[in-house]
Amino acid sequence: MTSPAAPVERRVPEAIHRRRWAILGVLMLSLLIVVLDNSILNVAIKTISTPAPTGLGATQSELEWAINSYTLVFAGLLFTAGLLGDRLGRKKMLLAGLLVFGVGSALAAESGSPAQLIAFRAVMGLGAAFVMPATLAILMNVFEREEQPKAIGIWAGSVGLAIAIGPITGGVLLDHFWWGSVFLINVPIVVIALGLMLWLVPDSRDPNPGHIDPVGVVLSVVGLVLLVYGIIKGGQLADFTDAAVLATIAAGLAVLVGFVIYEKRSDHPSIDVTYFKNKVFSAAITAIALVFFALMGVTFFSVFYTQSVRGYSPLQTGLLMLPLAAAQMIFAPRARLLVDRFGNKATTTAGMILVAAMLAAFATLEADTPIWILEVMFFLMGTGMAHIMTPTSVVIMQALPREKAGSASALSNTFRQVGGALGIAVLGSVLSTAYRNGIQDKLAPLPADVRHTAGESIEATLGVAAKLGPNGKALVGPANDAFLHAMHTTALWGTGVALLGTLVVALYLPGKQQPARHTEQGETEETELVSAEK
Repeated sequence: MTSPAAPVERRVPEAIHRRRWAILGVLMLSLLIVVLDNSILNVAIKTISTPAPTGLGATQSELEWAINSYTLVFAGLLFTAGLLGDRLGRKKMLLAGLLVFGVGSALAAESGSPAQLIAFRAVMGLGAAFVMPATLAILMNVFEREEQPKAIGIWAGSVGLAIAIGPITGGVLLDHFWWGSVFLINVPIVVIALGLMLWLVPDSRDPNPGHIDPVGVVLSVVGLVLLVYGIIKGGQLADFTDAAVLATIAAGLAVLVGFVIYEKRSDHPSIDVTYFKNKVFSAAITAIALVFFALMGVTFFSVFYTQSVRGYSPLQTGLLMLPLAAAQMIFAPRARLLVDRFGNKATTTAGMILVAAMLAAFATLEADTPIWILEVMFFLMGTGMAHIMTPTSVVIMQALPREKAGSASALSNTFRQVGGALGIAVLGSVLSTAYRNGIQDKLAPLPADVRHTAGESIEATLGVAAKLGPNGKALVGPANDAFLHAMHTTALWGTGVALLGTLVVALYLPGKQQPARHTEQGETEETELVSAEK
């Protein structure tokens, strides 16, 4: 027996290996900040849409941009941030990203208009772009391969923790402070994370990093912004045949096609399209994008359902979302056990079917549906999400050599964020269009300019109704009815997208794997540099 053989094969330095779980905790805190911000904002969007001094009086399209300005910058720069981390050091990029995110949060808290909020949210997206890929890349470099699925499961579970903490924190803050406090809360968390990062986390880099691709970055960001702008504008006008809308969407698609062509021909692409020749990798990436497309669109309208239609406060809304978070926290770290027993294909397909079923269930909700039904739906949706995110993240991260961990993480998160941004844009526009079509007859007596503003969202209608006093009470019932119809329509669109994702994973993800064998080639491919501690 040669029991001392295991330490000889270890690829992670002993000093780093000993504190790997503490390092994971710091990485989870960094990830928590990024996810926490979006989950807090979901609760605050109704308050921000309220006229000053309570909020900023943001329209529904401005709310979509407050979310998507962050997401688009985030998604557009993720891959470049991953490459810079591989080249310059992931810890350095993580520290820089946290600092920018903290500054952006402080500025967003002091926004005086929706336009300023949109701009400062973009700054926050810039910082987050350097945080997200670095956390997963460092994780892959401080854990041995056999512990990576467990570590990734715990890492993914921190998303559930953020989803739980975010809405409740946001609700408490909005009950006691002004709306900007939901952004200001990020600043002390960033300070704590920076201190722990400097103390505990080792730096690492790719010994053979790729080249930076500025042309690719510009093309991807411009293409996505044009596409999302056109979709949101179409929803705002309730007319996707408008010439300006069609031209903007077409221009965005054309730029994105140009981006793909350029990347295929470039010797240092932002996104190495050869990765997508691997069907398993492509299916896992697609599943993540589609499930976030559906999920982000649903969480966008569920806040208006709970607060505007059902009359719950921001804090109560946050508490209502606890089952979604609890399910992710419970099941994300344990999803690997189902993968070991049934395989990636069965586990992820079941998760996708469960998510699709819960999205369809939103189409049955009414103004007087018992609230416990919504709680069960959220819990089951979180359960499905946990059994999608952990298996697909492991597939993506292990499909590429470990020295390319930053690139793999960036790709995964790029498609997640792009899927989420398009989900908010497309499903938000479906919601807006369906709502306007449902309420416009009831708004006919109003002046033309007021009629257009009041028809954009349920909050806008209720705001006009409040200004009209007793005469406006007649609008409340029709506004709720129009919103419920719009929500049902949007939920069915989300269901269709989730079913498409189910088909993709059922066809292309691998089934139950045979026990892994360590071949010389595999060991060579896994070898990477973990730099010495500073």
